[in-house]
Amino acid sequence: MTSAAEPEKLSPGLYIAATPIGNLGDITLRAKDILARCDAIACEDTRVTGKLLKLLGISNRLWRYDDHASEADRANLVAAMQHQAIALVSDAGMPLVSDPGYRLVRAAREAGVTVTGLPGASAPLLALALSGLPSDRFLFAGFLPAKDQARAAMLDELAGLRSTLIFFETAPRLAKSLAAIAAQMPGREVAVARELTKMHEECRSGSAEELIAHYTAHPPRGEIVLLIGPPVAPEAGAIDADALLLAAMEHDKPSQAAGQVAKATGLDRRTLYARAMELKGA
Repeated sequence: MTSAAEPEKLSPGLYIAATPIGNLGDITLRAKDILARCDAIACEDTRVTGKLLKLLGISNRLWRYDDHASEADRANLVAAMQHQAIALVSDAGMPLVSDPGYRLVRAAREAGVTVTGLPGASAPLLALALSGLPSDRFLFAGFLPAKDQARAAMLDELAGLRSTLIFFETAPRLAKSLAAIAAQMPGREVAVARELTKMHEECRSGSAEELIAHYTAHPPRGEIVLLIGPPVAPEAGAIDADALLLAAMEHDKPSQAAGQVAKATGLDRRTLYARAMELKGA
């Protein structure tokens, strides 16, 4: 009787593997093969990854590597990569997107370790595709800050970029973030993508005010990707700058209102400020 051939042994190194963000069917054949054949798997939470491996029918050694990992933990992993195949996964999606994996990859490269990438599910990219917002230029900026002042500062920093902005957000903080967008980026198209790849997947777009009204009536659940369209430079006469200035000056000074409208429309800030002063004195 001929015995089944042993699986080919993987070359030593680091294998960065994407895992599903909700739907188990999104695991790639290649990722499943590598996770089964590697010597160990570095992961954020051994319970989360252990559950995934059980569903996939894989039994393998798990090595915890998260935000609290020390330099010694990282050094031990890199040392193991010199003679073993080590896979790196996050709790969901592509590793290194809002997780500490980049430090491990940097250390591995500095040590001369071969790093191999296994692409797959990614919540920011899926949300961008579903939103219909411009995708020729985009910026993923992680989570918006939880505190109002810090959130406002980040939005102000990014408002002038002519790119679609992508953030992770939590359901309890969504309303505050939408309100901040409405105040600081008036006129922008916004999209909320949630429960991606799951049964109740949704991607809803509109103005920040429209989305606030919807999610006030229908409180959101699940994990959320929040997207903001880029400022659109309008054709002459295509936008009512006076209306935007008056709306902004209801809660801000003329200089601040001019800056917000300039960022939202691409119009000249000095011209808008002069007009704001005229409107204020009218």
